[in-house]
Amino acid sequence: MLSYILRRLAQLIPLWFLITIVVFVLIQLPAGDYLTNLIQTLEVRGTTVSQSYIDALASRYHLREPMVNQYLFWIGGVLTRGDLGYSLVWGAPVAEVIASRMALTIVISLMSLLLTWAVAIPAGIYSAIKQYSAFDYIAMFIAFIGISIPGFILVLIIIYYYFALTGIPLTGLFSDAYASAPWSFAKFLDLLKHIWLPVVLVTINSAGAMMRSVRGLMLDELGKQYVLTARAKGLKERNLLVKYPVRMAFNPIISTIGWLLPTIIGGEVLISVVMNLQTMGPLMLRSLLSQDMYLSASFLLITSTLTIIGTLISDILLVIMDPRIRYSKGDTL
Repeated sequence: MLSYILRRLAQLIPLWFLITIVVFVLIQLPAGDYLTNLIQTLEVRGTTVSQSYIDALASRYHLREPMVNQYLFWIGGVLTRGDLGYSLVWGAPVAEVIASRMALTIVISLMSLLLTWAVAIPAGIYSAIKQYSAFDYIAMFIAFIGISIPGFILVLIIIYYYFALTGIPLTGLFSDAYASAPWSFAKFLDLLKHIWLPVVLVTINSAGAMMRSVRGLMLDELGKQYVLTARAKGLKERNLLVKYPVRMAFNPIISTIGWLLPTIIGGEVLISVVMNLQTMGPLMLRSLLSQDMYLSASFLLITSTLTIIGTLISDILLVIMDPRIRYSKGDTL
């Protein structure tokens, strides 16, 4: 096990550096830069921008240096000081900007993840056991609806009809009275009144795909010879299902940890934008539109790093959970 982990780490470290290069190059590809956008915005408002101010910004953030120098300045700060850079739009260190929205993003994502598992896994397993039953048809119909309809479309429909019926807007995570108030028990209760909608909408999209994956894997296992043999020998159905097919149904959950970790941080961007949530999604979108390169690059770096870590964790757990999987030819547990 230890040799496998070390071998995987040796592969992932150069991959991480390659990802940082690709991320920084992608951020630099659009025409212009933050300074260009800032000057145009100020000039549209009738504000005169002094050349000394522009030169000071360019010098401070290395904006006019070659891309290689900018990359080395950024990655050097990340590796030596844990410094992700400075957000030009927000006028604050990137770490502080991200930390200000991290908590709510993680809460929404984790609640959606737990609800997805609680709904999709039992429904997928039962749907496979009762294949072609009424429950199976209804569950798969709901799963296809969840997969095919974008979450932001559902958001717009629900917000419109809820406002039409009650006159109460569903956007945001807090009421106006608590939006800027310090944390208290009343503000926490207000959060619970608003957080259910984004959690349910993210769950609808993700639960449909997981339900189909669990059902498909269960059907594949139930049709194998060892299951038929165990049934012929009189093994109780519950013991048979729990010991083998259901255990294999957890493989898709483990194998998707690689993209679940960045999802917890990134959240559902479009849903967050439509609902005006104070999470990481709208922040990331704004940083990309304004070409705030250090904030944008840091977002992509964090999600890429979490993907690499999640992939390593899922590989290790799959080997532990499924005895048919080995590290390489000839390896044993």
